[in-house]
Amino acid sequence: MENGGAYKKVCKKSSTSQFLCVSQSDMKERGIEQLDFVFVSGDGYVDHPSFAVAILGRLLESHGFTVGVIAQPDWTKVESFQVLGQPRLAFLVSSGAMDSMVSNYTANNKPRGEDVYAHGGEKGHRPDRALITYCTKIRQAYKGVDILIGGIEASLRRTSHYDYWSNTVRRSILLDSKADLLMYGMGEHAIIEIAERLKNGERAGQIRGVRGTCWRTGREEELPSVSIDANGKRSNPIFLPSFEEISANTEQGKESFAKSFIIQEQNTDAISARILIEQSDSRFVVQEPPAFPLTTEEFDKVMDFPYTRRWHPMYDKNASNGKNGIPALQEVLFSLTSVRGCFGACSFCAITFHQGRRIQARSHESLIREATELTKRPDFKGYIHDVGGPTANFRQDACEKQKKFGACPNRDCLGTHPCPNLKVDHSDYVALLGKLRKIPNVKKVFIRSGIRFDYLIMDKNKTFFNDLCAHHISGQLKVAPEHVSDKVLDYMRKSTHGVYEKFTSEYTEINRKLNKKQYLVPYLIASHPGADLNDALQQALYLKKTGFVPDQVQDFYPTPGSLSTAMYYTELDPRTMKKIHVAKGAHERRLQRALLQFNRPENRKLVIEALEQIGRKDLIGKLLGSR
Repeated sequence: MENGGAYKKVCKKSSTSQFLCVSQSDMKERGIEQLDFVFVSGDGYVDHPSFAVAILGRLLESHGFTVGVIAQPDWTKVESFQVLGQPRLAFLVSSGAMDSMVSNYTANNKPRGEDVYAHGGEKGHRPDRALITYCTKIRQAYKGVDILIGGIEASLRRTSHYDYWSNTVRRSILLDSKADLLMYGMGEHAIIEIAERLKNGERAGQIRGVRGTCWRTGREEELPSVSIDANGKRSNPIFLPSFEEISANTEQGKESFAKSFIIQEQNTDAISARILIEQSDSRFVVQEPPAFPLTTEEFDKVMDFPYTRRWHPMYDKNASNGKNGIPALQEVLFSLTSVRGCFGACSFCAITFHQGRRIQARSHESLIREATELTKRPDFKGYIHDVGGPTANFRQDACEKQKKFGACPNRDCLGTHPCPNLKVDHSDYVALLGKLRKIPNVKKVFIRSGIRFDYLIMDKNKTFFNDLCAHHISGQLKVAPEHVSDKVLDYMRKSTHGVYEKFTSEYTEINRKLNKKQYLVPYLIASHPGADLNDALQQALYLKKTGFVPDQVQDFYPTPGSLSTAMYYTELDPRTMKKIHVAKGAHERRLQRALLQFNRPENRKLVIEALEQIGRKDLIGKLLGSR
């Protein structure tokens, strides 16, 4: 049922642009005695389609359900979870737009100084391991109530996973949170099917067979015996290595972890994926195949709801403390979400596990409607800040084969060795951008989502490249070559450094012809698995040669759900099971970072130490000068 089962019903637009209920007075005003669903979120409440609570809440309302929101509750008080009463059907719990540990800590495990999803950006309003904390408090407040968890934290921790902050392998968060059901991926299809089944009297803990969910059982006889893919092919479910196997801090345990990750990655496409089962002690977590991607019609509908496109008024400027709004809204307020999914599948990115490799694109008409509405806002200055998604210049499946068979489980679409079947075509994106530029009162349409320069450079038709430089850049273009070592780039599943060199050459030439001074700002990652000090030195010498030394360098962050994190934990490349070097100690990470920012006086001693370690003292003068 690729069109989404229960979701296939016509979505009626909400009859009001009101916010969802956040208080008993809201409920009373609307004549609601008991809400059907209550969202609990680690983010402040913003009614904008870049925020999952807004999308899913309005989607549920369009199907006749009543919905409330408890945003960033005080997790130390049970009463904070009782402000809307017990929902008739279930609590819907999310840590917010980010994993709570990523939100609270930097790549080097230091507390962050702000939380852009909180009132005034103030930190401290989201607990560590938010899903577990929230579910515990809800159970204290209402014994026996149904709890569903979803969002990034649930999605990327749905099976046993490496947890960087505790340096351990943790169980599925479905088990640790004691929730009744877990929704993973983008939840539109799953949430409506679940809501209808709950309305018909099923309990969340007994729901089975919903794509995009994980459920738990302690009874082996309940485990499914057959898995049927989207093309009707029958096969057995796949048993992953057990939690006990992969959590063993041994060579064999880490090999089992790596094998488990690859199996999971090979089963992230809705068309070809099989049911996965993971045992933990006497319990089992069963992962149903992923939900099907939204069709263009479905995508348009959820983005066309009458969002207020603002934070809830409770976050308006407070004269007593000066806090104002939710800062994260400013980044997306005048941006357009054009697509979901990404077939780039970079090793350090978890989009494959959350949104999948299939591209979901909105129609031109929907995007033009949204852009036109933006121009009517009093605070619109004429600039659309972005038209994109995970990768802005992907607007179609990687190849025709994906439409019937899904993304290949054993073949990269792009990366270091692009698939010969990859369809490279920017014509639809060019047409869309051209239409947006012509909307009255639009002065400029920028592209700030990630541009895959390797995909761009493969396009023999240079129309998009020329349009990009002519119309869609504001002085500089941010791109992500990530590294200069082809060895490391292979671990990253990125294109070779030669491709980036070709791109920079063409970019320079196009801007010369346009008589524009526009620069490239490359993102670089230090200490990625597989990278050693020699690789960092290779980057430093390249930066020295090109005259660009970055102000910011991203230290590799081992977050759940990525191939690179599996590499970091196991010190293996799960694709080949070969040993790789991993910079785990804080000191080596500092040395690699220092080499990339060799011009900083505070890094001088670290650069000298790094060069001495790899026997390249002869380069001290070249990198640091005669000081």
